[in-house]
Amino acid sequence: MITLEAVSKRYGQTEVAVDELSLEIPSGELCVLVGPSGCGKTTTLRMINRLIEPSGGRILIDGENVLAMDPVRLRRGIGYVIQQGGLFPHRRIFDNVATVPRLLDWDKERVNARVTELLEMVGLDPDRYGRRFPHELSGGERQRVGVARALGVDPPVLLMDEPFAAVDPVTRQRLQNQFLELQNDLNKTIVFVTHDIEEAAKLGDRIAVLSKGAVLEQYDTPAEILGHPATPFVADFVGADRGVRRLAVVQVEADDLLHPPVVGPNRTMADARTIAAGWKDLAEQPGSDPASSWAVVVGDDGVLQGWIPLDPEIDGLVADRVTRFAVAVPVGSSLRAVLAEMLQHDISWIPIVEEEEYLGIMTPDRLHRAMRRSVGGTALQA
Repeated sequence: MITLEAVSKRYGQTEVAVDELSLEIPSGELCVLVGPSGCGKTTTLRMINRLIEPSGGRILIDGENVLAMDPVRLRRGIGYVIQQGGLFPHRRIFDNVATVPRLLDWDKERVNARVTELLEMVGLDPDRYGRRFPHELSGGERQRVGVARALGVDPPVLLMDEPFAAVDPVTRQRLQNQFLELQNDLNKTIVFVTHDIEEAAKLGDRIAVLSKGAVLEQYDTPAEILGHPATPFVADFVGADRGVRRLAVVQVEADDLLHPPVVGPNRTMADARTIAAGWKDLAEQPGSDPASSWAVVVGDDGVLQGWIPLDPEIDGLVADRVTRFAVAVPVGSSLRAVLAEMLQHDISWIPIVEEEEYLGIMTPDRLHRAMRRSVGGTALQA
């Protein structure tokens, strides 16, 4: 856990960069500091590892006051990543990643094993990349090396100062996704600085929105900040399109789903129509009515097989009439991912699965209900 207690940074008598900021970051969470340029984000970050010395207040890591620690020892126990990775240009990639383990006098065999492990962890082949210099890598590759180096001695705390800002949008998205996967495995306590609210919403467990002087305007989950801005400053900073951005941070839950009739593949079409006749919400099926409705086909093992139309003129076995869905989306995916698939495939219903097991259907109406649920709204009635 990282705790900031009334932390301040002043330059001279009048310039206040950070004004008595208090903040608590739980262990294993990724906290994003976000705000306009000059609001004190990077200053706050650098005070945690004492690259900048605070003018007042206390900074605690797991209850230990960092201001009472030797700063060199402190920094060797905290990972630090900046734009372009901050690599040493005259050192090969292997040597860059090995920097902190060597400073701690690890033996050669242990260093080699750790560097190999880290490069593989960030998706870089040690044999292919270890002997290269930073200028021989792409921006995204250099950034991954920077992350690997920061994890050199498996520090519990990681500080990241706009690490993905200097790469193109496609590479940036790829790095964000890879980093989320990495954090899911490593469970580090991370402080991440960005000026981009969309990046903050995608990556953060919590977001601290700062105004000038590192005044804490709001500290909450991405969904809460996008759904319920606490101050006019936050509302203005996250933008009028915050509702659209919230799609990326709200997950599909089982209670959000529509449950149309379900039949097994070995039933007859007449059986399927009989089963569907007892279903009360036929009118909610997108683009359909009781005369041209449909049912989901699920095997005895719960695995989704497809769907069938319930046209009274169609006879035979269900298994002979099954049409596969264009796509299925895992439960827990973001509403944005669901909407993207709807647009990509030009469809208005998507099955939601857990592994291969069928759970229900997401429709535009249900997506809207999920959005309202995420901000404490009352779901509209069909």
